[in-house]
Amino acid sequence: MKIEQLLSDETILVELGERLAQRRLELELTQAELAEQAGVSKRTLERIEAGASTQLSTLIRVLRFLELLDRLENLIPASGPRPMDLLKLKGKERQRAPRGKKLSDAEPWQWGDDA
Repeated sequence: MKIEQLLSDETILVELGERLAQRRLELELTQAELAEQAGVSKRTLERIEAGASTQLSTLIRVLRFLELLDRLENLIPASGPRPMDLLKLKGKERQRAPRGKKLSDAEPWQWGDDA
């Protein structure tokens, strides 16, 4: 399943849990072995693989031992200031978001708007 914007949070968590379980199996690790290596309880790992919510630090521990931690770089890549922002800010980096337009001020999405 492709993880997309329209999926519910619960659906995405279940999909991520299934992918982590599959990776664990590819590495020929039991839940108990991975849990011990990652420093989490077996029950916590079972919950993650079942799609339950968990702390981000726990997920990082599991990703580290599944050799997937480097993929977080693609999840939220580091970004620098945009060239136009540098011009507007005279070479300084933005420290705050500008006041003004809020997400709630945007026009509501309607079917057919994505074309």
